[in-house]
Amino acid sequence: MSDSRLLEVRGLKKYFPIEAGLLRRVVGQVRAVDDVSFGISRGRTLGLVGESGSGKTTLGRCVMRAIDLTSGEILFNHEGRTTDLAQLNRRDMRKFRKHMQMIFQDPYSSLDPRKTVFDIVSEPLRINKIVAGKALEDRVRMVLEHVGLDVRYMKRFPHAFSGGQRQRIGIARALSVNPQLIVCDEAVSALDVSVQAQILNLLKDLQDEFNLTYLFIAHDLSVVEHVSDEVAVMYVGKLVEQAPTQDLFARPRHPYTEALLSAIPRPDPDQPLPETSGVEGELPDPANPPPGCYFHPRCPYAEDVCREKEPPLVELEPEHTAACHFADRLELQGLET
Repeated sequence: MSDSRLLEVRGLKKYFPIEAGLLRRVVGQVRAVDDVSFGISRGRTLGLVGESGSGKTTLGRCVMRAIDLTSGEILFNHEGRTTDLAQLNRRDMRKFRKHMQMIFQDPYSSLDPRKTVFDIVSEPLRINKIVAGKALEDRVRMVLEHVGLDVRYMKRFPHAFSGGQRQRIGIARALSVNPQLIVCDEAVSALDVSVQAQILNLLKDLQDEFNLTYLFIAHDLSVVEHVSDEVAVMYVGKLVEQAPTQDLFARPRHPYTEALLSAIPRPDPDQPLPETSGVEGELPDPANPPPGCYFHPRCPYAEDVCREKEPPLVELEPEHTAACHFADRLELQGLET
């Protein structure tokens, strides 16, 4: 593992058992995450996109070890030493918690309504025994100022704040322990568009200032375009394409990526509309996926081989991978970035 890489995930799988009958026998499995591999370099952002139900949040929680994975490796590079987090028990994992934090989707439910802003932001510092007393209060003040919140309000409760302000509190909580990796799970999807832009700009500024590394999970490609250095596209638990952001938007190599790009609203009235718009049909059941390529029932380019054989994820050009039998032949429509 290269020293420039902070995180590397290899062959990660998370299957949830399906139980039936009085004896609760396992009769099947939901393949929420199925053999996913990727890496993130220090100070960079990987955007993870896909429809709801594609396994993005489950993947993020596996990376954080909030839930146990079925198999795979989660390699974390800290101070020149690589540790497989997947092999750690709960006690050993606690040592890495302060280096990995999470920003949740809903700023209304991710904050304890019975605690003040000070209590919420200082909690990770107290649990990890980083600072105490006057130094604790000074640290909380400093973090609140960095996320754009008035320190006079740190004795208030979450209900007194707007959605955008609550999300800033969540960001301050994650930032308080000076982490290296932050997993942003749909961090702006519950916010108004104007507030989304403010939070995205804040995350970018904090990354530049503290050299943060982000795994940015979203279902909206237009959001990840502005914050991500690289984008990975997920479909029914599998990665189907990964590339640098500009390359993926300009030259998608998987039909699913093309369909996601075509669904992005165009603000320019003079720009022609795409021939296709969005993805037709429903996401397959991860407990009973179709044979061959999982996307073939919804793909306008599908042929017989797509229904019979699963395409491998292959590198088509440097840093650009895709899982499509015809990735090297199809002329897919992208967007100008």
